[in-house]
Parts: sequence; structure tokens; C-alpha cells
Amino acid sequence: MSQILWLEDTNFQFPNVSTALDEPDGLLAASERITPELVIEAYKRGIFPWYSADQPVLWWSPNPRCVLYPEKFHISRSFRRSLNSKAFKIKTNTAFREVMLACAAPRTETGKTEEAGTWITQAMLDVYCLLHEAGVAHSIECWFNDKLVGGMYGLVLGDIFFGESMFSKMKDASKFAMFHLCTEIKPFLVDAQVHSRHLETLGAEVIDRQDFVDIIKIHTDYHLNL
Repeated sequence: MSQILWLEDTNFQFPNVSTALDEPDGLLAASERITPELVIEAYKRGIFPWYSADQPVLWWSPNPRCVLYPEKFHISRSFRRSLNSKAFKIKTNTAFREVMLACAAPRTETGKTEEAGTWITQAMLDVYCLLHEAGVAHSIECWFNDKLVGGMYGLVLGDIFFGESMFSKMKDASKFAMFHLCTEIKPFLVDAQVHSRHLETLGAEVIDRQDFVDIIKIHTDYHLNL
């Protein structure tokens, strides 16, 4: 691995995202600790933390960046049938910690729980819960018969929703949460971080990293009600 910046050596000043590695894509810096202040500063620069419990805190800014413009949210035929069934109730910010814990539960690509590791460490859980208490981190929850069955969480800076993770315990539950975000809350942009086929089916696309950073600079001055 090529040399990356250790943030403790720079008084926690993030380097320009243009210096991020090409392989692994977007790895920019590392640090010994993670704090609410560091997370906010990172997101303002198009950077996010992603690491395992046995690693230092790793900070990333991949190129290209996966994003979803709410007006481009794709409703498939099968999901439209789910919407018409109105089986779920959507709530916001009533079970933030529970949403994070559900997202942290190890899963395979099919969603089934397994014993593999998770990137949502205890330190990240603590920091993001503090950000939630400060009104910066938010959860969108999908409930069925008074049980939390799906949802997502992320940060809101300006009118951009920086998505972190989502989960489903019932078919389409996380899609309902994303649909609510895109059609009811209506941020200017949803940051999806890294491309996946699943996100693509929802209407996500990739844009150049610098274009993403330029959008952040403009839209962090706006306000989103959540």
C-alpha cells in the first residue's frame, strides 16, 4: 500500500481529496481516533470514515462518487406494487441507535445474518449517536406491526443527505425508507458513497469526485427539514 497521511501528524487537517489513492480507490488518510468534529469536517470535504475494528480509522474519498438525485429515484413495477400495499409505516429519528445496530449486524449480499465482521465499530456507533443527539445524524425507519423492519441513517449537512447504511428485515423495507427520503424530505442530493448494483437499480449514478466536492461547497449553506 502506498503511503497515506496520518492525521495526528497534521493536527487533524485533512489533505486535498485529489491526493487519495487510486488503489485502493479513494483511501486518503488514517487516524487513531474518530470524533464527531472530525466526521463533520470530513463530510464537508467529501470524505467519510470506513474501517474495521482491527484497523486504524481510515478516511476515504473515492472517485467517481455514487450519488442519487431524488427526482431520479426509480420505481420498479414490483416496488410500485409494494407501495400500493401500504404495508409499512415510516418514522424519522425515533430509533436511531437501533437502526445503526441493525445496519451493523453482519449480513451476506442476500441480507441473511452471518458471522462475518462489520465496519460499524463501537467507536463509530458512539460518535454517530452523539451526532444524532446534536441534530446532525438522522434515521429514517420502516415499521411493520410496531416492529422496526428496515431503515437507513446518515448525516445532513445543508440540504445534502450523506447516506451511511441501510438494512431490511422484510422485502423492500429499506427501499421504502429511501423512497420517503427522496419524495417527502427531498434533499438536493443523496450521497451513496460507493457504486453498487442495488443502488443503481434505485436510480443512483456516479459523478466525478471534484464535481461532488463542488456541490458540497455550495449546498452546505442550505437547510433541509428532517
